[in-house]
Amino acid sequence: MTATPPARPAAPARTPTDRLLAALGGLVSGYGGLAVAALVAVLVRPEAGPVAAVGDWAVDRSPAGVKEWAIRTFGENDKAVLETGIMVVLAVLAALIGLLALRSLPAAVTAVAALGLAGVLAAVTRPDSTSAADALPSLAGAAVAAALLYVLTGRLTRPRPAAPVPDRRGFLLTGAGVVAGATGALVLSRTVGATRSENASASREALRLPRPASPAPAVPPGAQLPVDGISPFITPNGDFYRVDTALVVPRLDATAWKLRVHGMGVPRERVFTLPELLRREVVERDVTLACVSNEVGGPYVGNARWLGVRLADLLRECGVRPPSRGGPADQLVARSADGMTIGSPVETVMDGRDALLAFGMNGEPLPFAHGFPVRMVVPGLYGYVSACKWITSIELTTFAAYDAYWVPRGWAAQAPVKTESRIDTPKAFSKIAAGPRPVAVAGVAWAQHRGISRVEVRIDDGPWHDAELGAADSADTWRQWVHRWHPTPGHHTLTVRATDGTGAVQTEQRADTMPDGATGWHSVEVTAG
Repeated sequence: MTATPPARPAAPARTPTDRLLAALGGLVSGYGGLAVAALVAVLVRPEAGPVAAVGDWAVDRSPAGVKEWAIRTFGENDKAVLETGIMVVLAVLAALIGLLALRSLPAAVTAVAALGLAGVLAAVTRPDSTSAADALPSLAGAAVAAALLYVLTGRLTRPRPAAPVPDRRGFLLTGAGVVAGATGALVLSRTVGATRSENASASREALRLPRPASPAPAVPPGAQLPVDGISPFITPNGDFYRVDTALVVPRLDATAWKLRVHGMGVPRERVFTLPELLRREVVERDVTLACVSNEVGGPYVGNARWLGVRLADLLRECGVRPPSRGGPADQLVARSADGMTIGSPVETVMDGRDALLAFGMNGEPLPFAHGFPVRMVVPGLYGYVSACKWITSIELTTFAAYDAYWVPRGWAAQAPVKTESRIDTPKAFSKIAAGPRPVAVAGVAWAQHRGISRVEVRIDDGPWHDAELGAADSADTWRQWVHRWHPTPGHHTLTVRATDGTGAVQTEQRADTMPDGATGWHSVEVTAG
């Protein structure tokens, strides 16, 4: 008589608790995978981490309108919002993959592999990617996440011999161990990353800025008007606007930094180090920078004292000639350490204005967020066509041959700064006191490299009144202004317009920031009572 083998225990019915644990298993597996990816990214390159790589991929491929909306809505917090959004999406996907694993583990592992592949492609196709090693963080993270998912799902789908029910206790203990280990990996990655960052910070702290051979003139008395609420004439470094696409701020070691100058019409290609720049003739200038994304009345403009060397001098040493002198290149393409490319007109950079390779800002080395160790500063051009941060390369080419980063995304290839003015005080929709005591209507106006010669203020639909101007520093800086107004009770609209140094009056016509900067008069509404 043949013995009948024992029947295999029937698969237990999936309960809501099992499904909840499966989703939790997906989250824990994803957390472990991301922690390992973060640790590997620190060893390879922080920008190659899956979150940073996918975030940069999303920024690069977002329509220009979406970028504008993000800047308007979130301001300088747009990158933090994007990273948070990526993490939320990954968490949802991880939970769904955990649920999928309860039904089909091979399908769930395939989904993890697909996410890992997306991270790999995002990392290796970054503009600044130069090594296949950039694929390692996403590969390692996906492999670990898949392995963890296999182990955790097994606790729920493979009953114990003693009882045909999921090993929930074992699942929870294993999951807790994974969370503890992943948290340890994150702490280790941050410790290692902090060590690397400390090297960059040490190079910044060790940098001693030279005295300028050509110092900036002292800010004239009266440039800063004694008005509460007006923007300071010199913008402190901590308050200076930041608009760029870098999710991870590059922290470059100044001792290893190099700048390559090459390309069309460069018979003497050169590579410069920071010590070489510091030994050159150093100049100091006050220059106002403005972002092309700045809406009428917006905050993305600031004025600082920059220290650096003249870019035109370096170009001439390399044999570069502007088009007006027979040079074949009409575009200078600056490349950043994060892969950003910014195209500037060679003619403009070499026309005698104080276009700088700057390493100092307001008396200290550049902050990391503003381009340390070296960035470009070109008066009179919007930042996206001039102000390359973390610069590592300058290539001479033509506008016909190459489109810099922003051009295929709908922005103009060339963009001189437009004449703008802004009311800083009183704030929009504020309540002010009516009566004989005057109210200061004040703000700033700018038209870099042309200067500001006049500012006018209008109350409601009345006549224009000349505002009192602060002393002019230079044509490359903004200018403060104030109008003393005796408000009458009621609702009022305050409007400002400026006239630049050429006599051209700021246009009333409203235009969006795309493709080459916003236009229109700034107005605020207030109530006097």
